[in-house]
Amino acid sequence: MSSYDVIVIGSGAGGGTLVRQLAASGKRILLLERGDWLPREPQNWQSHDVFVDNRYVSEDTWYDEHDRPFQPQVHYFVGGATKLYGAALYRLRAEDFGELRHHDGISPAWPISYDELEPYYTRAEDLYHVHGARGEDPTEGPASAPYPYPAVSHEPRIQQLSDDLEAAGHVPFHAPCGVMLDERNMPYSPCVRCSTCDGFPCLVHAKSDAEVLGVRPALEYDNVTLLTGARALRLETDAPGTTVTGVVVERDGRRETVTGDIVVVACGAANSAKLLLASASDRHPNGLANGSDQVGRNYMFHNSQAVLALSVEPNPTVFQKTLGVNTYYFATKDIDFPLGNIQMVGKSSAEMYRGEKPLQTKLAPEWTLNHVADHAVDFWLSTEDLPRPDNRVTLRDDGSVALRYAPSNDVPKQRLLHELKSMLKHLGMHHDHLLPRHAYLKNEIPVAGCAHQAGTCRFGADPATSVLNTDCRAHEVDNLYVVDTSCFPSIGAVNPALTAMANAVRVGDHLLERLGASVPAPEGVHV
Repeated sequence: MSSYDVIVIGSGAGGGTLVRQLAASGKRILLLERGDWLPREPQNWQSHDVFVDNRYVSEDTWYDEHDRPFQPQVHYFVGGATKLYGAALYRLRAEDFGELRHHDGISPAWPISYDELEPYYTRAEDLYHVHGARGEDPTEGPASAPYPYPAVSHEPRIQQLSDDLEAAGHVPFHAPCGVMLDERNMPYSPCVRCSTCDGFPCLVHAKSDAEVLGVRPALEYDNVTLLTGARALRLETDAPGTTVTGVVVERDGRRETVTGDIVVVACGAANSAKLLLASASDRHPNGLANGSDQVGRNYMFHNSQAVLALSVEPNPTVFQKTLGVNTYYFATKDIDFPLGNIQMVGKSSAEMYRGEKPLQTKLAPEWTLNHVADHAVDFWLSTEDLPRPDNRVTLRDDGSVALRYAPSNDVPKQRLLHELKSMLKHLGMHHDHLLPRHAYLKNEIPVAGCAHQAGTCRFGADPATSVLNTDCRAHEVDNLYVVDTSCFPSIGAVNPALTAMANAVRVGDHLLERLGASVPAPEGVHV
């Protein structure tokens, strides 16, 4: 097999975006994806297949700190986790890049500032067709350009909620959303505003995922090669251990080694750490690039809650994920610590309840679950999880992932739920919009639900306390980069995908310069 200028391992928000950024350089680029193309099939839009049968969830087995097996909610397809994400493409707040005091401790500063990443946020928003409205959210940082596409409109029930929140003194905003939607010309709009977006694959390829907007455009260039079903097992180095010389890949039951001048790991926080740990050698006895003993440590996972409020009047909303509230993102005059982000989540259905809570719903009549779904108003609450060294990925003797994890900031998490209940009550929803007894159903997100994982290979200026430098290159290995959420020193309280995409564009510029192949950034298309 030929040698390449760049090998990228993983095709999600980090790897898929990076390959798109490098494609026009003319350099020989190999993209390795352990999964295959996600099949386009009617089951893409079937709640039972997606939420009950877990049709698109990997068959991996990971183990918790008690060596108990569990199935992680990870997806191995071209496009990675973005194939089933909700396409909520938030920027971290400017303050998230600095040191922030939380109830349970300190969220550390990043080695780069918001201002340094801001131009790349703008480019990533162009690339991923982000819809939004600048200036609505008072916590957002400064931006060098407006959103490339107008905010996705609220349907009547959500517009009513937005109006009521505003009247009560809150500042709701249109949530930034990555969909290829043209509401002014719906006959020609790829996106049809369906109810099967958040948590589903998009059958019509209208969701802004890393396959559709990263990998597919990159493959239009002859210099880019994609290998699917190609699982990277380990990285080999030269004798001094300072240069990666090969990637050992398992494909179709056979092992082979591919070589490249630059190797980029973008497998997701847990699997990127797994690959580096599995690449231990005499020169790197604790894992490749792990002289700091930080590989696998500081695993973070948003402290999230899915909350369902029941309204007396039906909620016929189809595309619900259009509203956010950051009233409690930071400390307030009444609350001494940050609580987090409130946003809408995709409209729930009876089949989702069966998938998420099978034991509780097993004996429930179908009409009862349908009634709940018809009257549900669905929220997603995220509280920042703090990086803890003991929250870490390690390898078992058989090479599988062992994940030790204990959540942090539980008090703010519960306080955020309390504030949401208070918000709804003060809007008059107790009498007019909720079933008796405040019928809230709360769904805790288990550690297996790891869509928002981050950390494990943090970047920083000090090789003693970080794995990567500020360009996301390993301190100890000159041609090794890690470009996914692994590099995050902290996770903030908003969805991490856009930050991973923006950072991939930033590192892409660095790699183009290193390769001597700088090309102008592609222009976004505005409507």
